[in-house]
This record gives sequence, C-alpha cells and structure tokens, in this order.
Amino acid sequence: MIEQTYLTTDELSAKIKYDSRTIRDRLKDSVLLEGRHYIRPFGGRKTLYIWENVETDMMMHSREFATGIPLANGGSIHG
Repeated sequence: MIEQTYLTTDELSAKIKYDSRTIRDRLKDSVLLEGRHYIRPFGGRKTLYIWENVETDMMMHSREFATGIPLANGGSIHG
C-alpha cells in the first residue's frame, strides 16, 4: 500500500496558501471530494486531507489551463 500524508484543514491551508475557511466553505465538496481528497476517519466529524491526491489534482488542473483556453464542455481550445 502506498503511504499517504494526512493533513488537517489548517495544515492543508498552510501548504496551498488558501484560508482554512475557504477550504471548508468553498473547496470542500466542490473540488475537494470525499474519498479522493479527504476522509472522515472512524465516521467522525474530523476531516483529514490526503496530500498526495490534492497535490496531483492541483497540478493536473494547472497544466490543463496552461495548455489552452478552457471551454464550458470541459475541453480546451489551443490558439
């Protein structure tokens, strides 16, 4: 099994330079998805973010926008 790094909201906030409130209110459940980017251990309220998945997806989306103009259907145009 691949070892994963689990971060609290405040730790993730420090790494990606987003306010903790922004992560909780705007990113969680829209771009950060349960099971992919975060877990709730033991069915509790605490949220732990999986750093490797967050980092991979941030880089992937960053490259998508760098290679073209994004379109509404999810594609991009290169000009």
